[in-house]
Parts: sequence; C-alpha cells; structure tokens
Amino acid sequence: MFEPSYYRRCQCKGPLKDKKGNPVLDTDGNPKIGSIGTTCPKLGKGHGTWNFYFELEPAEGGTRQRVRRGGFAKLEDAKKKAREIYDAAMAGGDVLSDEKCGDFFLRWIKAKKSLARTTRHGYEEHINNYLLPHLGHIKCRDLKVRHLDKMYDAIEKENAQRILHRLHVDELQKKRDAAHRAWVKTAGYAKKEERRAARRAFLDANAELRDGKKGLRKVTSPATMHRINDTLSSALSWGIKREQLFQRNWAQLVELPPVTRPKPLVWTPERIEHWKRTGEKPGPVMVWTPELTGQFLDFVKDDWLYELWHSFIFLGPRRGEMAALPWTEVSLDALWLRISQQIVEVAYELYGEAPKADSVRTLSLSLESADNLATFRAKQEKQRQEWGDAYVESGRVWTHENGEALHPDWISRRFTRLVELSGLPPVRLHDLRHLAATLSLLAGHDIKVVQEKLGHSSRQITSDTYTSVLPEMLRAEAESVMAVVPRDVPFQVRTPLTIPEAAWQNDIAVFFAHGARQSGDTWAVGAQTQPDSELLGMITLTGRGQDDAANGAVKWVRDHCSASDLELVRVENFNDRYPEDQRADFSLTRFTVARSESPTVEPWALPTGLPPAAPRHGLRARKGAGRRREGASVH
Repeated sequence: MFEPSYYRRCQCKGPLKDKKGNPVLDTDGNPKIGSIGTTCPKLGKGHGTWNFYFELEPAEGGTRQRVRRGGFAKLEDAKKKAREIYDAAMAGGDVLSDEKCGDFFLRWIKAKKSLARTTRHGYEEHINNYLLPHLGHIKCRDLKVRHLDKMYDAIEKENAQRILHRLHVDELQKKRDAAHRAWVKTAGYAKKEERRAARRAFLDANAELRDGKKGLRKVTSPATMHRINDTLSSALSWGIKREQLFQRNWAQLVELPPVTRPKPLVWTPERIEHWKRTGEKPGPVMVWTPELTGQFLDFVKDDWLYELWHSFIFLGPRRGEMAALPWTEVSLDALWLRISQQIVEVAYELYGEAPKADSVRTLSLSLESADNLATFRAKQEKQRQEWGDAYVESGRVWTHENGEALHPDWISRRFTRLVELSGLPPVRLHDLRHLAATLSLLAGHDIKVVQEKLGHSSRQITSDTYTSVLPEMLRAEAESVMAVVPRDVPFQVRTPLTIPEAAWQNDIAVFFAHGARQSGDTWAVGAQTQPDSELLGMITLTGRGQDDAANGAVKWVRDHCSASDLELVRVENFNDRYPEDQRADFSLTRFTVARSESPTVEPWALPTGLPPAAPRHGLRARKGAGRRREGASVH
C-alpha cells in the first residue's frame, strides 16, 4: 500500500539530543555537535526542504525496503516524485539501486558476449571517451534526457576548441612549408651565413609545428554523435529489459544535428580540371569513369598486385575479405570464389572473423578474372622457388612476394600511393566498391544482382550507399527519354524502308539509322543492319543538328511499323558516342522491332457460360495413363 510520509529537514548543525531529549555528550563530557535535521527550531516556511519515505514489499527473508528521497522546495513536488517512484517500483524498476551510470556501462559491455570485435571496440571507445566522462557520475535512477543534452552540448563546445586548434596547426604548417622553401632557394648561390639563417628559421618553424600538434584531436562529427547515441540507446534498452533500471530510454528523445550521407560523385572532366587547378576534391566519395579505370589498370599492369586491384574494381569486395581469402575458397575451373572469412583491424592488430551472414557469398568470376588469379598463383609459385625456406606459407591468395599475408591497412596505403603515382584524380580503396556497383549497373545488371555481389542485406542499402551515376548512364537516360516522345520532323522518303527476312531472328529485328550532314542543314539518314551492309531505306530532311536527324529517323520507323503491323520495341540513341568535333555532322540510332503472329481474340465470341466438361471416362483414362507412366518410370 502506498502510504508515504512527508517531513521537513535542513542542513543546520547544533547540539545533538537523544530520543528522550537529553544532550549527547562526547568522551570529554562536552555536547556533541552535528546535523540536527528534523529537530531544527527554525523549520517552517522558507527554511528546510521537503523529504519523504515509504515502504515497499519486504524482500526475500523479510528484509525491510524503504525508499527515501529529499531536497524538494515544495510539498507538491515531493508528492509528485513519491508517486513517480512508487509507480516505477510497481512496474518492476529497481528504485533502491545506487549504481552509477559509469559502473552500469562497464557492466553492460562486459555482459555483451556476442558483439563483433570491431563493434565492441567502437562501443568501448564511446564509453571511455564520452559516456564515462559526462554521465559516469550520475546515478542510474536519476538519469534524464537533460543529462544527455548537456553531454552533447559539451561535445560541441569541445569541437569549437578543436577546430580552433586545427586552424592554428594549419597556420604553423604553412609557416613551416614557407620556411622550408626559403631554405631550399638558398642552395647553390647564397652565402653561408644566409643559408645557415634560413635553415635555422626552418628548424624553429618545424619545432613550433611539432609543439602545436600536441593534444590535437579529431572533431566529433554529427555522424559520430549519432553512433555515440546508438551505443547509449543500446545500453539503456538492455538495462530496461533486464533490470528495469531506467524509467525510459532517454537516448531516443535526444535531438542531434542531422547527418547527410556523402553522395558519391563521378570524376567528370570539369571536376578533374578543378582538382588540378586547386587540389580540392569535390566530395569525400569519388568514383572513376570507365576511361579513368582503364587508365589506372594500364598503369599498374606491372605491379606485383595488379590482379588484386583488378579484383577490387570488378568484384567489389571489402579489403578485409580480400586479405583473408584462402586458395581453398577459389575454384578456377568452376569460375567462382567464396567470401567466407575476413580480417578486421583493431588498433592495427589483426583478428580473423567470420563476416556477417549477408556478407558470406559466392562470386562468379569472368574468364579474365580467373586468368588473373591463375597468373598470380604462377607468380607466387615462382617466388616460392626463389625464396626457398624463407618463404612464408600463409595459404592466402593475396600475399607479399615472400608469401606473408597482406595487412588491410597496408593494402589501402599501397593503393593510395599507386593512385598518386598514376596522376589520376584521387579515389579511396573503399570507393572501388562504389565503382564496381556502378559498372555493374552500367552493364545493365539488376540492383538485386549488385546487392548479392557486394554482400548487402537489402537492395535499399546497395541503392542508397554504393551506386553513383556515371555520365554514360545519365546520357543514355536522357537520350532514351527523348526517343520515346515522337517529334514531327518533316522528311522525304528516297528509298522505302524494307526489312529483309535475313534481318529477323525469332521475330525480332535490330537495325541502325545512320545520319550524315550533306550540306548546310540537309541530312541524309540511311537504315542498315551493319555499317557495311546494304541500305534498307533512306530519307532526307532539313534539320538543325543530330537530334533532328535522330527524331526524323524515329518518326520514319514509327510510320513504317504502324503501316506494316510491326511493334517498335526499343529506341536507343548513340549520338554521344561520336567525338565532340563530329557530333554536329553525324547521328546514330538503334531500333528494335518485333513482329507478332500470335492469334487474336476477334474470332472468339464472348462466352456466356462454362466451357463443356470433359468426358469422365476420358479423365479416368488420362489418370490411369499417368499412373502407368509413373509405374514405368520406377522400373
């Protein structure tokens, strides 16, 4: 039964008295001085605070359980709090616990036995760097959303200081670089004293930079704040489900700065020019075009790990998956490799782990990829012979020349160095997963196929995270949209369009309309199945450019299909395939046409009832025949 008792008390000190009202004396016979609490004669309005206590059901063994709280300025506040705590106790909450959040967080992370190593490392960083310093001193029962707000406010305040520190370091860096350039310029012509002074200035600037970098820390980004909050939310949910230790999951009520996922951008010529001029990347996630990808592969063809870079580009694995791949999970005859393990890096220490369930997958190999793996295996065998007993038998597919397994971080640093040496616009190793996804989409593969290739749990993750739009895809989309809208471009038929029987395959015919400027605005457009084949027909028209020539061809073929009972299935514009200096004089459009000889519904009268039933003896005969066939198949 909820029967709280309310009383006032203060922090005044004075002579102590026992229960009978007699003074309490010390060993010397002097009155003891201490907190007189509820016996203070000044207690009343404006002096002291309200406190309460109430009894809960006895614990096991009949142990008494009393809840006490105090420090309320008004009696109404004390009553409200008493009811709140009682309701929490009746709901199963541990309202008597004095455990602090810091102890709880450490107990929680210790109890989480099934966490992946990298996930655990991230949780521990969040606990040690943020949750313990800001929330560790608060009792779990007293935790509220205001405490979380104060934590994130403090993080943003620290961010402002870290930004100022970084700006100071940037200034010191520029000063050091300028001093170094000045010192280098004195070589060969300056006097010894002048060169010595320039060197001294550089050394001083370098020492100042080194001192300025002390204590430099990364800025806590909004994305990191969200991850910290996710860690806190997971801990609070566990405490609520297991022990009813918290009234609510306060982390779910926090408002944090929004996080914008960086959109992958393609290295277009305009962006490359800007990068060459300023050294600035347009975004954190960049993707090469197919042409740039080919240039990189040509540049690294003599590198020891050429086959690895080729696999990253066309298969899209993670670096830890490639570092852990053993030869036992590769079949060059059946053209597949299986991703079933990975190497994770925690503080540069390596650990072998199984990937997430969705990441365990089998990748099909192209003939070129399989040949590359066979070539690398042959190179490994040659190195094994040369190194002899010093060769390290790791069993891994990708190794150093001496057989040692590759460190995932070393793979990233090696790739970055090769990109720098190639002179190509920079991309990260992880950006090759974006590239692999985009190339698959450019080749016409479904997003589901790309999802399975990258090892994602859903199509949405693949679509939102790892696909970017290449200029080729944008151009093809723009041209295909233009092609479906017929334009009234006047033309004259010089030779009627005729599709010969040899052009049809399974009632499908594919041919091209090639346009060329004759003179001025006069265009001639001819239809052919191949560049060197005979004309299927030709028109002439007056147009402003290749788009008018293509639109005239579309109108011509549409009219022919309507008159010949054919279906225009697909129109593809390839005007963008021409070099810039030729686009004003040529156009190219591909048409896919179908003919149908399927029966129509015209001969049918609309039925007014059910079709006549088959004779019962016929059904019985067919069933018997089926049983005889089944019996025959058994023998």
